[in-house]
Amino acid sequence: MTNEFVRSIKELIEQRASVLLQERLGKMHPADIAELCNELTEEEAHFLYRQLDNEKAADALTEMDEDLRNELLEDLPSEVVAKRFVNYMEVDDAVEIIRDMDEDKQEEVLQHIKDIEQAGDIVDLLQYDEDTAGGLMSTEMVVVNENWSMPECLKEMRRQAEDLDDIYYIYVVDDDERLCGTFPLKKMITSPSVVKVKHVMTRDVVSVDVDTPIDEVALLIEKYNLVAIPVVDKINRLLGQITVDDVMDEIREQNEHEYQLTAGITKDIETNDTVLKQTSARLPWLLIGMLGGIGSSLLLNNFTSTLGTHPEMALFIPLLAGMGGNVGVQSSAIAVQGLANNSLDSQHMFKHILKELMVAIINATILSLIVYVYNFFVYDPLDIVTLAVPLSLFVVIMFASAFGTLVPMVLERMDINPAVATGPFIQIVNDLSGMTFYMIIAKVLSDLMF
Repeated sequence: MTNEFVRSIKELIEQRASVLLQERLGKMHPADIAELCNELTEEEAHFLYRQLDNEKAADALTEMDEDLRNELLEDLPSEVVAKRFVNYMEVDDAVEIIRDMDEDKQEEVLQHIKDIEQAGDIVDLLQYDEDTAGGLMSTEMVVVNENWSMPECLKEMRRQAEDLDDIYYIYVVDDDERLCGTFPLKKMITSPSVVKVKHVMTRDVVSVDVDTPIDEVALLIEKYNLVAIPVVDKINRLLGQITVDDVMDEIREQNEHEYQLTAGITKDIETNDTVLKQTSARLPWLLIGMLGGIGSSLLLNNFTSTLGTHPEMALFIPLLAGMGGNVGVQSSAIAVQGLANNSLDSQHMFKHILKELMVAIINATILSLIVYVYNFFVYDPLDIVTLAVPLSLFVVIMFASAFGTLVPMVLERMDINPAVATGPFIQIVNDLSGMTFYMIIAKVLSDLMF
C-alpha cells in the first residue's frame, strides 16, 4: 500500500467525500482495509468504517491489528458492535473480538445479537481457554449422519452449506454425535443412491481434544497436511473444527511474543504503542542486565591484584563474555526450537545435553587452539595470558553449551515458556560465570607459575 494511496484516502476523509470513499473501499479486500486503518488516526478510522457495508466492515475488523481493533470498538455502544459487526461474523471470529471486552460489555453485546443460536455458540466457546483448541474452534461446519442415504445426505449438505462461506471437510457422526469419519465428495457422485454414508465414509480421521494446546494443533495440521481439523470432547463428540488460517494467525502471534521474550521484552508491544508501554516492557530485563554488570564488576574487584600484575588479561574479558553469551544463546535456541516442534523431548534431557557437549568439545577445542596460537606469537609462550585465556575459553564454551541446553528443558518440565531462557537471561549468567572461570583459572596459574 503506497503512501500516495494513503494520502488520497486521508484527503477524501478530510473532505467527507463519502460517495468517492465508498467507491474506493468497495473495490478493496477486507485485509487491505484493515491495513489501511493502521495508517489512519482513530477518528479517521471511525469515519472510514461508517462508509462500509456491514459485511465488509465485519470482515475488515477480523483482519485488523488487535490493539487498534480494541480501540475502535471501545467507544462504540454494545448494540452497534452486535448489529454492525458480530451479526455478520463467523462464530470463532466473534468470540475472538468479544473475549477482549470486559464482562459487562460482553453481556450487553450478547443480548443484542439477533441470532439466538449464534449467541449460544459464542457463549459456549467463551468458556474455553483462548490458547486451546476449544478457544479457537468454529462450530460452523457441515455434519452428516452415518445412517443417512445419499439423497438424504445431499439434501442436508445443501441446507447446511447455505450459511457457510467455505467448506473444508464434511464430517460424519453417529446418532450420539460422536465423530466417525469424513465424507469424500467424490463418493457422493460415484456411489449408488441406496448406499448409506457409513459404507463409503473415510474412517481414518485426525482429531484433537477440546483442551489441546494450539501449538500441538498446528503441529498436527502441518504433519498431516490438513486444511482443517475436527475438535472433539472427552467422549469423542464432535464440537467444532479449526481451520489452517486460524491456526496460522494464532501461531504468528505466539511467535511474535516468544521473539520478544528472547529479546528481553516482558510483554507484547507494537511499534505504535505508547512510550510508557514500551518502556515498561523493556525496562525489567535492562535492570536485571545492569545488576549482572554490577555483579561482574564486583567479581573483578576481588581479583585486582591478578589484573594489576597482568593488565593484558583485561583485553580478553570481552572475548570470553561474548563467546559465552553466543554459545549459550545458540544452544538454548536449538533446545527451544526442538521443544516447540516436538523434535526434542524433555524426557530425554541428558541424551540431548550429552550430544550438545560433544559439539561443544569440538568447537571449544578449535577456538581455544586458535586463541592459543595467537597468544603464543603475541605474548611470551610462558606468559599467564597465553595459557589462561584458551583454558578459560574452553571451560566457558563447555559451561555455556550445557547451561543453554539445560535451562529451556527444565523450564519446559516446569510448564514455563522456555523462550525466556534465551537472550538476556543466558547472556547475564554466562557473563558472570565466564568472568568467574577466567579469574579463578588465572589466579591458579599465577600461583603455580610465580
